[in-house]
Amino acid sequence: MTHFASPDRRTLLGLGASAAVAAVAWRWLGQGDAAAIAATPAAFKLSDAEWRKRLSPQAYKVLREASTEFPYTSPLNAEHRKGVFACAGCALPLFASATKFDSGTGWPSFYDHLPKAIAERSDTSLGEERIEVHCARCAGHLGHVFDDGPKPTGLRYCMNGVAMTFMPTA
Repeated sequence: MTHFASPDRRTLLGLGASAAVAAVAWRWLGQGDAAAIAATPAAFKLSDAEWRKRLSPQAYKVLREASTEFPYTSPLNAEHRKGVFACAGCALPLFASATKFDSGTGWPSFYDHLPKAIAERSDTSLGEERIEVHCARCAGHLGHVFDDGPKPTGLRYCMNGVAMTFMPTA
């Protein structure tokens, strides 16, 4: 006779988070586009201790606690080479350098993101509604998106530089 262990809290939370991601993907991707759902990044989950070991204290505060770095402090503001900006938590490519622009805000800004790279949710933490942007793979907080960006999208993805890394390309 085979005995199965009862699922622990971490397993149940992981299953719940996976179901939530699937539900968001279902809604976001057009309710049933199987190929698009299959292309959604696999979840990347670590314990709090593992995140703290993996990230600098400042990156942990931003990615895992939705903090914001001080403006004009990120070296990524001055990054103008051809390449890709990726999540500092899980290395998922997020933004192409071709979409980066100087918004004058002090944070790296982009007018578009790579496909299936980000997810969004409502954020009312400052008493007004904003749209929070987080990594589609590890759910790390990246920043916010606003509708005052340049053409062609009119969007400004205002990201925390400490939440990203830069990978140059040839």
